[in-house]
Amino acid sequence: MAFQGKKLINNPNDVVTEFIEGLVETYQGLQYLDGFPEVKVVLRAEVSGATYDKVAVISGGGSGHEPAQAGYVGEGLLTASICGDVFASPTVDSILAGIRAVTGPMGCLLVVTVFSILNQNYTGDRLNFGLAAEQARSEGYKIETVIVGDDCALPKSQGIAGRRGLAGTILVNKVAGAVAAAGLSLADVASEARRASEVVGTMGVALSVCTLPGQVTSDRLGPGKMELGLGIESNYIPITRGNRVVLMINGLGATPVMELMIAAGKTVPKLQLEFGLLVERVYTGSFMTSLDMKGFSISIMKVDQTLLQHLDASTKAPHWPVDSAGNRPPAKIPVPLPSSRSMKSDELLSRPLQLTEQGHILEVAIEAAANAIINMRDILNDWDSTVGDGDCGSTMYKGATAILDDMKKYYPLNNAAETVNEIGSSVRRAMGGTSGVLYTIFCKAAYAQLKANSDSTVTAKQWAEALEAAIAAVSKYGGASTGYRTLLDALIPALAVLKERLTSGEDSCTSFVLSSEAAVAGAGSTKDMQAQVAGRSSYVSAAILATVPDPGAMAAAAWYRAAALAVKDKFHPSFNSSINKSES
Repeated sequence: MAFQGKKLINNPNDVVTEFIEGLVETYQGLQYLDGFPEVKVVLRAEVSGATYDKVAVISGGGSGHEPAQAGYVGEGLLTASICGDVFASPTVDSILAGIRAVTGPMGCLLVVTVFSILNQNYTGDRLNFGLAAEQARSEGYKIETVIVGDDCALPKSQGIAGRRGLAGTILVNKVAGAVAAAGLSLADVASEARRASEVVGTMGVALSVCTLPGQVTSDRLGPGKMELGLGIESNYIPITRGNRVVLMINGLGATPVMELMIAAGKTVPKLQLEFGLLVERVYTGSFMTSLDMKGFSISIMKVDQTLLQHLDASTKAPHWPVDSAGNRPPAKIPVPLPSSRSMKSDELLSRPLQLTEQGHILEVAIEAAANAIINMRDILNDWDSTVGDGDCGSTMYKGATAILDDMKKYYPLNNAAETVNEIGSSVRRAMGGTSGVLYTIFCKAAYAQLKANSDSTVTAKQWAEALEAAIAAVSKYGGASTGYRTLLDALIPALAVLKERLTSGEDSCTSFVLSSEAAVAGAGSTKDMQAQVAGRSSYVSAAILATVPDPGAMAAAAWYRAAALAVKDKFHPSFNSSINKSES
């Protein structure tokens, strides 16, 4: 029978902010950004992005896993931690605030963990950190990301989005922090962190579920039952007899130290005698929990001398398992919330009084694309009611209407790069769900690519490069590629045809029209695809999927096709003349 969980808390909605306040009062090296409760960022008190001369290392995720990640902020480990609400991804604004607060000329590494609760795949961390990374890049920051998925309970064949980042993330963070503290470049910090993430695996066992603040405790795991991960599958991490490893025994929140030590005492000889491994270090304690869940996880990382030196390097992070020192400081004043680097903070963009030829072309293309989506609202919802949540059309409609409204007042249509950036801002404000985040990432990545062009007129080749960068960003952070029943099944074929036609010397307008035909064909082909883990239809049977195409792919094909045809119908001769002149 479910019962009300007992908690030593005040308002359940305030648990995260009150935790952070207590954390910074306890440890003198930590501080938080002013901006509660929306912005929940813990950072090293002595670090300022304006003067910091080393690579910043930032991690974070949903709260409830304490001490991860805020407890690992300190010299030699994380520069900042971004805290979401309980078991919820941090907001993009919080992640950006953290990046702006601590990132200097050397750049920033984002270590992203994909958390999961109650066996539901959770990709919000990937998407929100990805969008923040793209926005930061567009502001001039140097950003690299490493996504950790050390969960051994799901085989790799199930796809990217289904694998979670567990306690092994702490070891990856330690490696990254040590390399950054040594003054190495962003590329070197990211490379070592990725190498560490590829040789660590985690499995766990739970004796009970956790109790969310203010909610009842589930009875899903009754007496005599436990929940067990599938374990370290064959070839998940390349460990063989004779290898050197480190071991982490991690409590899940309500497991006594005695039981954790028993687990450590049994695990070490098992690894040494049965598997022939040399256990170099043992870390035992509660490093990444799930509130008050009873149970523990085991993480094993294959190490060489270099990785071992990174793990042994000095750190002042309060919850890394080493001695800590220092007197409790007096009460602190919050650090001011930093502003965006974007030029738009000083210069409000607006619609020009007179449009150039390129401005007219952009206006026609945007208007046609948005209206195509508006007209498809009902059919998109119908398709999505079969394979998803039934709101794809309504979500896209909100974004399209916002774009049309904002274009009348705000879009600097004579500047293609800034116009694309403003489209992303409209989408981010108006569209919800995964589609909104993905399309914002799409626009931000395209903007960053276009911004590198110093010419006022964008060539067809540069539009193709921007499309390619946008597709790559969506694939990177969304975890999808061709065949996943997503918008990429329309856009990837379109890009291929566009590049092929432009390379062969086809005129620009015709190239875009022919590529839009490929987008429509690609979207239609989703009807014959089995959804992968990254798609909206991951849990829908093949028989049902075969009845409708993917609504996201059909929407992408529709706006792309509408834009291409509108430009062809109204500007074909002048479009090609303008483009060809700028390319000559």
